[in-house]
Amino acid sequence: MAVRIAGVTLPNDKKIDIALTYIYGIGYATANKILDSAKVKHDVRVKDMAEEDVNKVRVIIEKQLKVEGDLKREVLGNIKRLKEINSYRGLRHAKSLPVRGQRTKTNNRTVRGNVRKTATSGRAKAAQKT
Repeated sequence: MAVRIAGVTLPNDKKIDIALTYIYGIGYATANKILDSAKVKHDVRVKDMAEEDVNKVRVIIEKQLKVEGDLKREVLGNIKRLKEINSYRGLRHAKSLPVRGQRTKTNNRTVRGNVRKTATSGRAKAAQKT
């Protein structure tokens, strides 16, 4: 039986506290809080969960948390707002540079899409022989 919560199919062989982290917006700590409030054991596998336990967890997530599409929409809206008001953070987002004060001389490959720019002599490469 596949368990779907918030439009995400949870993996059957994982423990429920780990499987809940597959939902965008739920980390490990939040997953544990959800399971505590639903009074569900943390070490039970998804495939071994009772239907009533799944429904308890589903209701808590739907009522109390903003996850998946709604959360992604909110984050993108926040970034768009920062760009529109021309804030420093918005400009950094627009230029695909680190936003939170990290250094850029080195170590910003991830945010720039792994662009490797190396210094060369500036001389054009010789044409290949035919």
